[in-house]
Amino acid sequence: MPDILVKSPVAGVRRKAGKPVLYGLIAAIVLALFVVCDVLRYENYTSGWIFLQPGNVLNILNQVSTNAIIAFGMTLAIVITGIDLSVGSVVGLAGVVLCMLMVNAGIGLAPAILVVLAIGLAIGLVNGYIVAWFRIPAFVATLGSMIVIRGIALLLVDGKPIFNPDDAFLYIGNGMLFGLVPMPVAIMVVVAIPFFYMTKKSIWGRRIYALGGNEEAAALAGVNVFRTKLLVFALCGLGAAVSGMVHASRLGSGQPIAGEGYELDAITACVIGGTNMNGGYGTIVGTLLGAILIGLINNGMNLLDISPYWQLVMKGAIILVAVIIDCNYSSRRT
Repeated sequence: MPDILVKSPVAGVRRKAGKPVLYGLIAAIVLALFVVCDVLRYENYTSGWIFLQPGNVLNILNQVSTNAIIAFGMTLAIVITGIDLSVGSVVGLAGVVLCMLMVNAGIGLAPAILVVLAIGLAIGLVNGYIVAWFRIPAFVATLGSMIVIRGIALLLVDGKPIFNPDDAFLYIGNGMLFGLVPMPVAIMVVVAIPFFYMTKKSIWGRRIYALGGNEEAAALAGVNVFRTKLLVFALCGLGAAVSGMVHASRLGSGQPIAGEGYELDAITACVIGGTNMNGGYGTIVGTLLGAILIGLINNGMNLLDISPYWQLVMKGAIILVAVIIDCNYSSRRT
C-alpha cells in the first residue's frame, strides 16, 4: 500500500515540482562562484582566481561538511512536517562525551565512537517517541530537549572544554584520506550515500514522503506513523552525533557550547535546497547543494572582509527569500 500512496498524483506533483528549485539552486551556486571570483580578481589581479585555489576549495568543503551531515537528517524531519532543534546541543554533547571517554576513562577511539553514536541514536529515539506518542509538536519537544542536552553537556565538564591530543582522534577532523580528500568531506559523503539511497530507493523513504504528504492518508494506506517518526528523529540524532565528533576532532577538544546555532544552519541548508517547509518534499542532493551554497557565500564574504554582522543579515535574508520563493511556487502548483 505505501507504494501505491507514494505514486499517487499528490506525491508525484511534489516530486516533480522540486526539480525547478533544484536546477535553480545549481545555477545559483555557479553564479555565486563566478561572481565572487570576478570580484576578487578585479580587486587583486596578481592573486588570480583566489576563490578556486585548491586550498580554499578544500577549506569550503571542510566548513560545509559538519553542517551538511546534520542537514541530511533535518531534511527528513522537515519532510514529515517536523523539525529537530536539539541537533546543535547533540553536537556539543557528542564532542564532550567522546573526549571524556578517551581522556578520563581511557577508552579507545573505536569503542568511544560507538558509545557516542548510541547516545545520539537514543536522543533521537526519545525525541521521536515524545513527538509520535504524545503528539507534541516537534518544535516544542525538541526545543525542550535542546535545553536539557545542552545543560547535560555543561554539567559533565563543569562548563570547561576537555582537550584530547590523541592522534587518531585528531585525524577524524584534520586528516586526509589517501592524501587527497579531507576526512570530514569523506565522512560527509559516507553519511550522504545511505540517506540518498533511503530517500530514493527504499520503502522507508516512500513512507517518509507519504507521511509528509498526508499523515492521515498515509496511516490509512498502512504506513506505521509511529515507527516512521521514530526512524526520522533517530537519524537526526545519529547525524548530529557524527557531526559532533568531527567538529570536536577539528578543534582538538570537546566544547560543551559547541554546536550553538547549528540547527539554524541545517534548516537554512534544507530550505535553500528546496525542502518544502510544509512537508512532503525534500532531497538529499538539494540539501547538500544548499549547504555548499551557504559555504560559498560565507567564504566569499570572508575573503571580501565583510563584517560578520552583515553576514548574519545576509543569512537571514537568504532564508526569507528561499521560503518566499518556495511558498509562492507551492501556491501556484495548487
